[in-house]
Amino acid sequence: MSGTRSDTFTFPIDGLSCASCAARSERALSALPGVAEATVNPATKMARVSGAASAAELADAVRGAGYSARTEVTVLDVEGMTCASCVARIEAALAAVPGVVEATVNFAANTAQVRALAGAVDTPTLVAAVTKAGYGATPRSARTATTPADRADAEHARLRRNTQIAAALTLPVFLLEMGGHLVPALHHWIAATIGMQTSWAIQFVLTTLVLAGPGREFFLKGVPALLRGAPEMNSLVAVGTAAAWGYSMMALTAPGLFPEGTRAVYFEAAAVICTLILAGRMLEARAKGRAGAAIARLVGLQPKTARVLHGGATEDRPLEALSPGDLILVRPGERLPVDGVVAEGAGTVDESMITGEPMPVPKGEGDAVTGGTVNGTGALTIRATAVGRDTVLAQIIRMVEEAQGAKLPIQRLVDRVTRIFVPAVLVLAVLTVAAWLLLAPEGARGLALVAGVSVLIIACPCAMGLATPMSILVGTGRAAELGVLFRRGDALQKLAGAKVVAFDKTGTLTRGHPEVTEVVLAEGFARDDVLPLIAAVEAASEHPLAAAVTRAWTGARPLATGVKSHTGRGVAGEVDGSRVLVGSARFLRDEGVDTAPLDAAMAGVARKARTPVLAAINGRAVAVLAIADPVKPEAAAALAGLHGAGLATAMVTGDTRATAEVIAADLGIDTVLAEVLPRGKADAVADLRARHGAVAFVGDGINDAPALAAADTGIAIGTGTDVAIESADVVLMSGDPRGVVTALELSTATMRNIRQNLFWAFAYNAALIPVAAGVLYPVTGLLLSPALAAGAMALSSVFVVTNALRLRRAGAAPNPVATGPARPRLAAVEAAP
Repeated sequence: MSGTRSDTFTFPIDGLSCASCAARSERALSALPGVAEATVNPATKMARVSGAASAAELADAVRGAGYSARTEVTVLDVEGMTCASCVARIEAALAAVPGVVEATVNFAANTAQVRALAGAVDTPTLVAAVTKAGYGATPRSARTATTPADRADAEHARLRRNTQIAAALTLPVFLLEMGGHLVPALHHWIAATIGMQTSWAIQFVLTTLVLAGPGREFFLKGVPALLRGAPEMNSLVAVGTAAAWGYSMMALTAPGLFPEGTRAVYFEAAAVICTLILAGRMLEARAKGRAGAAIARLVGLQPKTARVLHGGATEDRPLEALSPGDLILVRPGERLPVDGVVAEGAGTVDESMITGEPMPVPKGEGDAVTGGTVNGTGALTIRATAVGRDTVLAQIIRMVEEAQGAKLPIQRLVDRVTRIFVPAVLVLAVLTVAAWLLLAPEGARGLALVAGVSVLIIACPCAMGLATPMSILVGTGRAAELGVLFRRGDALQKLAGAKVVAFDKTGTLTRGHPEVTEVVLAEGFARDDVLPLIAAVEAASEHPLAAAVTRAWTGARPLATGVKSHTGRGVAGEVDGSRVLVGSARFLRDEGVDTAPLDAAMAGVARKARTPVLAAINGRAVAVLAIADPVKPEAAAALAGLHGAGLATAMVTGDTRATAEVIAADLGIDTVLAEVLPRGKADAVADLRARHGAVAFVGDGINDAPALAAADTGIAIGTGTDVAIESADVVLMSGDPRGVVTALELSTATMRNIRQNLFWAFAYNAALIPVAAGVLYPVTGLLLSPALAAGAMALSSVFVVTNALRLRRAGAAPNPVATGPARPRLAAVEAAP
């Protein structure tokens, strides 16, 4: 927004809880330069600000006061972008709309993401801003029928048709002109039959058809941009081809203007340039469609219709006509259209698309189900709880799209370069022509136009514009396929720079609920005789550990009678005429049971930092059950993978030091901060950052939210709480900690791919622009022709796109985390002060 005009914004502020909060945010807004008046209503939690401050400044001021200005994100599909200069122009046009906090345009995805103060900007205003800048825009609907891949396919089909027409018209031009240079006999044959003047006239007609037909898009977009003083790639092509065509027209129609022996035509250059650039764009469109395949597959998981129960009958309705509360019948083998709960029926549901777990999950009445998952056995009647953009699948798609449209910090350098690149190329082309006219020998001055046009064509910054967004598009799509969701695009770059990965323990490295990990029996007793009796008594108890003991026996269990709970000590009851006691050693001793036969077993359990539960039958101690929150079986492989990548590892837990020591020793964790209170986890992250550098924190609970927010990269386990997920930069859709290694590998691979693309894009221009200008001509007598320049430019873009597509295979190779052993060492175990 321009700082010279005055605007009035009314927007909600989140986080206000009292009048003092409102006053604090009001003071922060009033202190901004340019703000004429600012009021914050504590009842409605709305701010009203008048003045010349931008929306971004207002949002920053509110954030600085400890609150957040509520914003809305609008996604637009943009048409007509051809290079990085287009991106910069559209971003500037959108950012100038009053109320817009941030605008990010993705060249590879052909989208614009606009974050604005809630209620301050409507979509038609944003569309109008893009249109005014010379491009097309349509709002992205949450239920749009087409995907980015669909649009890329349509663009590919259009460009393929134009390329085929252009190639058919260009081939005779190329043969008439260049064929004579390559085969002297052909040149003599043309001169002896139709004559060179007629040959040039045929070339003129065919080239004009190329420029006016398939090539007219360069002029329709490039010339207006040039007249606005904002040239872009189309402008370079339009100027270059027009110069070659115009010069050739003069040579054909006014030969007297040229000195003897210097008259030549370059119709073939203009025609070949158009054809090759159209071919390059066709290949780009095809690659973009393949790059967006991940989104297409996610969208494909949504059924188009749902079978709704209404008035005792069923009717098929489109998804957009569904509402929460609708009863939907899902037959075996069908995908669930919405999120909901099972109202009737029972069966299994394949939830692998969400959790990554291959085994179907049993579902019955009252169980929650997720849209996009597959009903296995048995018809289910689902009561819809979330439809449309509120479903889990829709949120995943939205998350991936936002990450794909994000702009990484590394892109800022590219933006600064491309903002001035095209104007600089135009100046350089003029200087090239002038230098040739002033310095070249008399017979070579006619090559001034060739050099100037070659500079214009070869310097098109397509590859620069595609280098970063194309890699992000493919990398985040591949991550989604592997169950890793980058909620924020810049997390790709931040995670690649992590030096230490810190884990929460409970629910992250461990299962998050107690289980019996070991059963030690007294001499003379059998497991199958003892466990059913113990499970029968514990089944009647409400103690948190009772469920773990009950689950330890999966067979049939008898009925316990007279069960009595002794709070904090244990439980007693009768089972098949036997008196059964289950509880602490002290409880059994108080009941007259001699626990000495199990003392050694109890000591062994204690050394492993597990909770011992003793059982007695008819006055005899029979078993010790070790209860613990077991480590996930994948945790050791995850830690080994991180160590193999050269990262330090840490565990931040509120658990006791003894338990932390055991788990850390088993997994080979480098540093452990034990007995950390929830409010101290953010401080623990800061401590790790001071020791090692950038921190990635992995957690799943509400108490992990401060640490996830404080870390350089927060990684939430998708099976955890919503609060943790909202605080994170990356979400692992399953509870498998190996997803951290996958996320790190994809982040590293994507950043490596981006650096490769940027090196190629910059090196290509740095090396070939001087060649196109003719620096080698005095030494070698060689000059790059405009046609070859067009081919090289198209190939540079294709190279960048093809290199980015290699990321589709990232993470597909056998993962070292699957077999790598945990390191048997423990560098440091600490208790929090």
